[in-house]
Amino acid sequence: MPTYDYRCPSNGQIIEVHHPMDEQLTTWGELCRAAGRDLGTTNPEAPVERLLSAAAVVSSGARSAPEYPPCCRPDGMCGCRE
Repeated sequence: MPTYDYRCPSNGQIIEVHHPMDEQLTTWGELCRAAGRDLGTTNPEAPVERLLSAAAVVSSGARSAPEYPPCCRPDGMCGCRE
């Protein structure tokens, strides 16, 4: 499940939550329920905004010729290769 960061402009808090891609949290109450957090003194109907985050990009070259950690010997006998 993807991870998203949401910010509440009312209290300035940023909370990280996991939820399905098709779900959109719009209020502080929804965000706190999803994160398993207490509402605190913020109105549960206060709007929240999802923050943009950089996605991890894997190039096709990295998948076809992966780099192994520097500890690996060419014969693979260091135990970090499968």
